[in-house]
Amino acid sequence: MTSAISTPQPTETVELAPSYKIPIVLLLAGFAMLFVQIWVGLPIFAFGLFLLIQTASLRLTFTPTELDVYRGATRIRQFPYSEWQNWEIFWSPVPILFYFKEVKSIHFLPILFNPQQLRTCLEQRCPRMTP
Repeated sequence: MTSAISTPQPTETVELAPSYKIPIVLLLAGFAMLFVQIWVGLPIFAFGLFLLIQTASLRLTFTPTELDVYRGATRIRQFPYSEWQNWEIFWSPVPILFYFKEVKSIHFLPILFNPQQLRTCLEQRCPRMTP
């Protein structure tokens, strides 16, 4: 697999680098809230821990024809670009959510990977449809 240090070509396979920003922020916020209101802090902390584990174990790989999701060395999902209708990265100042719509379903993923690499790969491989 090719890492995306430079601008990747659409014919390359690119594995996105993980980003631990969202899980760490949630862990810190949840931990701080434990001292103020335990029943609010505990779910936030637990969700942050869940996202931390997901960040460490999941990888998104852009191939020339599809987006693959891996857990370790096992591919668990594949999303062919030919079935994509639209995509969006929500909240540009601090990207937190990635949305894409396929012909039969929609998907929301927290940004657990490098948002700049994600945007570059999406723009190259699956340009947005204009309404």
